[in-house]
Amino acid sequence: MLGICRGRRKFLAASLTVLFVPAITWIYLFAGSFEDGKPVSLSPLESQPHSPRYAASSQRERESLEVRVREVEEENRALRKQLSLAQGHGHRGNHSKTYSMEEGTGDSESLRAGIVAGNSSECGQQPAVEKCETIHVAIVCAGYNASRDVVTLVKSVLFHRRNPLHFHLIADAIAKQILATLFQTWMVPAVRIDFYDADELKSEVSWIPNKHYSGIYGLMKLVLTKTLPSNLERVIVLDTDITFATDIAELWAVFHKFKGQQVLGLVENQSDWYLGNLWKNHRPWPALGRGYNTGVILLLLDKLRKMKWEQMWRLTAERELMSMLSTSLADQDIFNAVIKQNPFLVYQLPCFWNVQLSDHTRSEQCYRDVSDLKVIHWNSPKKLRVKNKHVEFFRNLYLTFLEYDGNLLRRELFGCPSETDINSENLQKQLSELDEDDLCYEFRRERFTVHRTHLYFLHYEYEPASDNTDVTLVAQLSMDRLQMLEAICKHWEGPISLALYLSDAEAQQFLRYAQGSEVLMSRHNVGYHIVYKEGQFYPVNLLRNVAMKHISTPYMFLSDIDFLPMYGLYEYLRKSVIQLDLANTKKALIVPAFETLRYRLSFPKSKAELLSMLDMGTLFTFRYHVWTKGHAPTNFAKWRTATTPYRVEWEADFEPYVVVRKDCPEYDRRFVGFGWNKVAHIMELDAQEYEFTVLPNAYMIHMPHAPSFDITKFRSNKQYRICLKTLKEEFQQDMSRHYGFAALKYLTAENNS
Repeated sequence: MLGICRGRRKFLAASLTVLFVPAITWIYLFAGSFEDGKPVSLSPLESQPHSPRYAASSQRERESLEVRVREVEEENRALRKQLSLAQGHGHRGNHSKTYSMEEGTGDSESLRAGIVAGNSSECGQQPAVEKCETIHVAIVCAGYNASRDVVTLVKSVLFHRRNPLHFHLIADAIAKQILATLFQTWMVPAVRIDFYDADELKSEVSWIPNKHYSGIYGLMKLVLTKTLPSNLERVIVLDTDITFATDIAELWAVFHKFKGQQVLGLVENQSDWYLGNLWKNHRPWPALGRGYNTGVILLLLDKLRKMKWEQMWRLTAERELMSMLSTSLADQDIFNAVIKQNPFLVYQLPCFWNVQLSDHTRSEQCYRDVSDLKVIHWNSPKKLRVKNKHVEFFRNLYLTFLEYDGNLLRRELFGCPSETDINSENLQKQLSELDEDDLCYEFRRERFTVHRTHLYFLHYEYEPASDNTDVTLVAQLSMDRLQMLEAICKHWEGPISLALYLSDAEAQQFLRYAQGSEVLMSRHNVGYHIVYKEGQFYPVNLLRNVAMKHISTPYMFLSDIDFLPMYGLYEYLRKSVIQLDLANTKKALIVPAFETLRYRLSFPKSKAELLSMLDMGTLFTFRYHVWTKGHAPTNFAKWRTATTPYRVEWEADFEPYVVVRKDCPEYDRRFVGFGWNKVAHIMELDAQEYEFTVLPNAYMIHMPHAPSFDITKFRSNKQYRICLKTLKEEFQQDMSRHYGFAALKYLTAENNS
């Protein structure tokens, strides 16, 4: 609407100038005085009307004005010609002129001068997008890194949006797993997500050689007319490296400006790539002038289908590939080749809808003020390290959304009905059944809290061993235990599954830490799963369940982040799995736990060395001085001399670290923070008749650290301890109902302990 209003104002002003300037000028020259019949004086010397000086001066004035009138008439003729040209043009020609902030003209300087006035006055501001109209957005996404980029893009869109959104994600299997879980746990109102299998589309574009770093997925925007639902009429297509600085509804409104056969909305390319002058013998694909950038596309799908878009782009690509051999900029080269042959297809968007921050672009000509920015496109392989005069501002804007708390974007759109979400309804029902006056309400509520979860935050690549003996180490941590990661990776060479409890900002700190670590970057068999912070408790058992759920091996070692496994434990456990026939029996293999109070420890290389350190007082059995019951049933006295595995019985408060099959029961989510989180799990294993077997040549050592916030609350807050006791009793009652008579021993053991 803003562009239309500005165009009308220009046309009106020009017309008024053409009509009235000559009339006013001639009236000014020849109007006389009606009182005494004298002409109106044009000179300050009217007190001497009959003097020779007055006559000469008057003659000079008249001649000067006649010259000026002729100049005005020439200007008017030029203005009429410009107006007739503007009205006669149905589409833009070669857009190789200097960038302008508006469509339909190359007169960039005059338009830039009117930017501020145009932004502040929008001649009535008729809304082009209805309040609850759904805006459709398509994004091609593949792999781990692109999935992270999509989250930042979506955050920037959600932050500004006031309309329901429907995201169409063309994703590979990896991205689908990550993003499906993320959006399911994000639970943003008035947002719908549909996935389309990118791997099924590969055959549509695999015949096109592509040198661009986006690979085969960089060509998939060409087949959207075929991929997206046939009843979808229009869609905004975005690259993953886009950041929005305004409401996406403003861009959606531009569809109303399309005329005739215009079906593609694009911003002109802001580099010299398609001009072919970047280096000697540079030969780009054909393009109209500077060409167009496809980081932001408005597609009129219904019209494109009627025009046989599939046939159009395929024929063009086949013809050009005969001489070009491959694409350099993926789908963008083919889009531009089609537009070169059919310029009537394109509607040129103002360049602030795609401010391109690759090196050597003219992006600075797209804006004069922050308020002019609409969409920022990090279309350089260097991304945030790109060279630009205002890159610090753009980088800070990007980092704002990168680290923004995504939970705050769960905003309702008032007045717009949302689709029924069964998960959300069930959650609300469960929460409504809780008593808010209950002193343990917050503990109970945490059990039902849905935490936003981003699986595989970093690249993960691992194929389990073919002999079905592989074991994954499972653990959870928060930001204050990050320093343990490198040490664990050095001690355990097998796969690891970690759940990290972080805020959005901490997730980015972790990313920078990991990317700066040679040890962590050299390991592709570590799955990092981010569970975003929400609520006042550390959801320890939810984190364990997330890490357990996303392992690819048949067995898992349930550990804690503060423990370092002995060197070689991974291979030892794989042998033990075979020896003890874990595949066909319900066993939980216990790895005995020890601890040191020293921050610097010469880690024992063997059981004999460990026993020596126990005797010298350098090491201790785990928690022997504060929580003996937790590991006493392991029978450390027997372990000292044992050479074969031995069975032990469950006892109250037993909480060993065990190796189990991946199908073992989950941890109970009612236990949060400190206390009884592992105890309850071991109790459930015993109730399901797992056999506890101690491994004679395995061990792990707990490293010292500052007390956690949750253990501090447990020690200092009486109500915390009361609520934990209440939850324990309720858990035992649930066990009795579920396992019947066999569970009575847990009540008896608790009463006797």
